[in-house]
Amino acid sequence: MTIRPLCAFRIAYAIVFAAACAASAAAADASPPVPQRVHRFLRVEISPNAAFVASIEGDSPPNGFYPPLRDLVIRRVRDGAATKISLPCGAVAECWPGAPAWTPDGRHLSFSLRTPGSHARAVYTVAADGSGLSKLLDFGGTIEDLKYGPDGRLSMLATENANKELGATEAGAPIAGDLDAATPEQRIAVLDKNNVRWVSPPDLFVYEYDWRPGGRGFVGTAAPGDGDNNWWSAKLYAFADAGGLAKVIYTPRDMRQQIATPKVSRDGSTVAFIAGIMSDFGSTGGDVYTLPVEGGRALNITPTMRASATALAWNCDGRLHAQLLAGDKTQLVDLGLGREPATPVAMWNGQETLSNGDGYVSVACPTGVTAAARESFTAAPEILVGASGHWRYLTSVNAELHTPARVKSIWWQSDGFNVQGWLLLPEHANGSLPMVTNVHGGPAAAATPFFAGPGLTTTLLEHGYALFRPNPRGSYGQGENFTLANVRDFGHGDLRDILAGIDAAAKAAPIDTARLGIIGGSYGGFMTMWAVTQTNRFKAAVAAAGISNWLSYYGENGIDAWMLPYFGASAYDDPAIYAQSSAINYMRNVKTPTFAYVGERDIECPAPQTQEFWHAMKAMNVPTSIMIYPGEGHGLRDPVHSADAMQRTLDWFDRYLK
Repeated sequence: MTIRPLCAFRIAYAIVFAAACAASAAAADASPPVPQRVHRFLRVEISPNAAFVASIEGDSPPNGFYPPLRDLVIRRVRDGAATKISLPCGAVAECWPGAPAWTPDGRHLSFSLRTPGSHARAVYTVAADGSGLSKLLDFGGTIEDLKYGPDGRLSMLATENANKELGATEAGAPIAGDLDAATPEQRIAVLDKNNVRWVSPPDLFVYEYDWRPGGRGFVGTAAPGDGDNNWWSAKLYAFADAGGLAKVIYTPRDMRQQIATPKVSRDGSTVAFIAGIMSDFGSTGGDVYTLPVEGGRALNITPTMRASATALAWNCDGRLHAQLLAGDKTQLVDLGLGREPATPVAMWNGQETLSNGDGYVSVACPTGVTAAARESFTAAPEILVGASGHWRYLTSVNAELHTPARVKSIWWQSDGFNVQGWLLLPEHANGSLPMVTNVHGGPAAAATPFFAGPGLTTTLLEHGYALFRPNPRGSYGQGENFTLANVRDFGHGDLRDILAGIDAAAKAAPIDTARLGIIGGSYGGFMTMWAVTQTNRFKAAVAAAGISNWLSYYGENGIDAWMLPYFGASAYDDPAIYAQSSAINYMRNVKTPTFAYVGERDIECPAPQTQEFWHAMKAMNVPTSIMIYPGEGHGLRDPVHSADAMQRTLDWFDRYLK
């Protein structure tokens, strides 16, 4: 699949709070040190024979997340020896490899490759030792999620004649022409003699899929129409291997249940998936369900779990494993055979983040050896390999990096909820500290341990700021009831949680509560705009890709389907529920200086929302500033733009909190 958005990547937005250590001492000419960039591992895949690990990787820009140049690297598990594959389009922007997939014997790796300056892809294959690079397919559209089936055939998700990169966080296509025209659909295809053979029908957009063993086709989540907007109504389908036949095998029980990550058991009898309220495709959390592939009753096997499942995999021995966010811990757990409700049995847990870039840690069968990238707030990402919970480092490319912070997980009570958040303090703090609260996007997402890279986080810490990252109601990590707790209540209960968390932080550390700032992107941008209309506790604010008016937003954005599960009705059927959470209706209360920025072609949180807020701030004579970055979508990709936003943000906080 595509790299996961930060709106928890839509509304977990790529507001990249970067962090890193200082570079080595200045040379004799006393020139300023250049910060070392964080090397990101965007995908990690171990070969079935556990002999090699393939990764898509690259250096983040100093003030951003998305690596502008990306490499495909194959490392030998035995000794870590690395081979960088020489790509046909060279080391240039958008010559991006993706979707690495090993052949069942582990001897070859296939991958997609973007054609720079277009949305077209090719598919290549290369031997595990890096030799024999050859092209398998040229295609005039996007290709994602390559998978080899048990019989050795290669499948993919392909979008013919794509007019944008896939995903609502990508920059939208120009708004011009016939807006009712049919949109390109992403379909399951199988590689057949250097061509694609379509498997799923042309009127369904397929989001995720998995092979069924024995040539019996596929299982996947799909919905008709605009793929950016309709995931929230996706159903689970069984697709025949030929003929384009699709059969619905599961329909979500109501509009507050979305489904994700379908995984077929190794014997082909059962499909497991995650279901729950989710505000973004790719930001996954909920309970674990299983269902007979041939149809039947879906079973929630984690009905009382006080955690959120974020990824699934069937282990080599046929047992169902899951990755959970459980409070302030990431866990890998065993859920048994998936046939009955199960108490998760932890195989590993820690205050760190594990990822292969597309779900559960990568597993090699039959050995059960796993591979993933691991990081924390203070430790930069590296690839690990080994049995689950018994890993060793395969890389050490970020060994010199460190965030100058002391990290505390704090808990507090709010309206009967037990709420958690992260407090980052400067390593050598002296005296009372100003504090910036960073509200995550989503809202169905969470602030989790993440090594942000050079830029704002490190600079704020080095300037003596404390940073607070709360997980208020509506977040993942404490079960479905907690994630559902902000439905029809945006901004009200979750702001009370955040303000109570600030008080808890002030009890845990020397925080100067007269010098508080707030920042957030996407839903966090909404919360920032909302907060300054509800309280004067914050002395400075920065809103990235925010939402100021839910009523006008309903008709402006390209993903309005996400709103129905949360508001319960459209803005035309129940305008009052939208108005009660719209910051624009409370602008006369604002006293907090606020800087706001957004991408010009953001379809998730369109630029007019930020412009409307800025216009109202000026009308109220409150200090404000705005930047609309040209060509950008939901999250800043251009390093020049992310650097500019970082500097403006730092200057804003320094001006009003120092």
